Amino acid sequence: MPRVKRSTKRNDRRKKILKRASGYFLTKSKLYQAAQEAVERGLKFAYTGRKQKKRQFRSLWIVRISAAAKLNGTSYSQFINGLKKAGIELDRKVLSDIAIHDAAAFTKLVEQAKAALASSTKAA
Repeated sequence: MPRVKRSTKRNDRRKKILKRASGYFLTKSKLYQAAQEAVERGLKFAYTGRKQKKRQFRSLWIVRISAAAKLNGTSYSQFINGLKKAGIELDRKVLSDIAIHDAAAFTKLVEQAKAALASSTKAA
C-alpha cells in the first residue's frame, strides 16, 4: 500500500479554517486548534442568530403596529381581531410598513377593524 502524504488536503483544510478566523483576537486567529474552536462556536451563534432574527423582526413589527393602533384609539389585539373579522388578510410586516409610511391608510384599516368588531358584537 502506498504511503499517503496529506500536505495539500491538510493544508487546504487548515487554511480554510484560519481564513474564517481572520480578525479574531490573538491565538484564535493564528493557531489552528484555537481557531477551529472559535470558528465552530461562531458558526453555531450564526445559525441561532438567523432564527432569532425572524423573531426579533416580528416583535418589532408588533410594537410598531401597537403604537400606531394606540394613536388611533384601539389596542393591538382588538385591531388584529377586527382585521380578521373584517376579512382583511395583511401580515404584520405589511401592516407595520403601512403604519410607518401611510398613516391615512392605517387609520382607514383601524376604522374597518372597529366596524367589524362592532357588527360582530351586535350579531352575538
